[in-house]
Amino acid sequence: MNAPPAGLWVDAWDPAYLDGADAGPATPSNADLELDVELPPDQWRALPPPPDLLAPEHVLLVDGVRRRDAVVWTADADGPHPGLAASYAAGVVHCDLGRGAATLLTATVERGIFTTSPTAPPITWGQIHYPVHRVDSGELPQLDGVAQQSLTELEIRVAERARDQVADPGDLLVLDGPLRQRGHLPRAVGYVKSHRSQYLPADQNQVVTGLAPGQRSPVFRGTNWRLYTWYLRLPGASGAPWSGLARVECSPQLSPSAAVALADLSAVTLPRFAASAYKDSRAPQNLVPIAGLEQRLRARLGDRALLRRGLTRAAALARGGAAGR
Repeated sequence: MNAPPAGLWVDAWDPAYLDGADAGPATPSNADLELDVELPPDQWRALPPPPDLLAPEHVLLVDGVRRRDAVVWTADADGPHPGLAASYAAGVVHCDLGRGAATLLTATVERGIFTTSPTAPPITWGQIHYPVHRVDSGELPQLDGVAQQSLTELEIRVAERARDQVADPGDLLVLDGPLRQRGHLPRAVGYVKSHRSQYLPADQNQVVTGLAPGQRSPVFRGTNWRLYTWYLRLPGASGAPWSGLARVECSPQLSPSAAVALADLSAVTLPRFAASAYKDSRAPQNLVPIAGLEQRLRARLGDRALLRRGLTRAAALARGGAAGR
């Protein structure tokens, strides 16, 4: 029996179906907490920002998007290897609060084929290029995680470039989503819109759900994940207990006082960017600059159906060339 020619095959299965089931409502977390970073647990209360604190003149908001373009397969001597062709993009919106202007500062698109195959070739046609990212092990869900890591690294690069362009040592960098490996960036906070886990005990949780718009919870952190974190209520909430609540994170390398200062700065800055319900179904947590940036980035990824056809054709041509040699 003849071995198939070397190269890639694009699977007909829609990669969107790699998604697992919805995580469902928030579940209690088993994390051990340090609740006394800012206030003793029995003194927790809603905290407004200091009345004399001003928002920074320059705010940089960073977001990234990722899409699975196709599942691919490679025939190697040790058997078939799965792979994932993905596109991802990251960008930065610069909000100059002094001028009242928002500018798309940078937006970068990258693509890749993530696979364990030692022989998988890159695919290029026209201006579209999918380089190969080889990993040691992993099935499709794990490969998807490697693609997410590549997006995180891209977000770091665009954030650093934006910082160089703005060159304001007093700016605030807002990263959409958990802080992850981006905690080394100075004056940076991670902005988490959804709540998968219920971290706090009942008494402190009641303080959080009782926050008024513009108020935040005291800073706390987990003994395992170490990040400083706090909850912030945005204006425009529906009145439901968790409506309009976001969780904000900052680096564990900061001192407690520096973390509290960032928490105050977030409380005086982020509410001004809250979305309106008539414009955004994810309002008010989906900040207006982030929503606009996400829309621009998704448009720059290109049409998935066209990319899929291009991948299929380029892979077939590569196989034909390999078979003819």
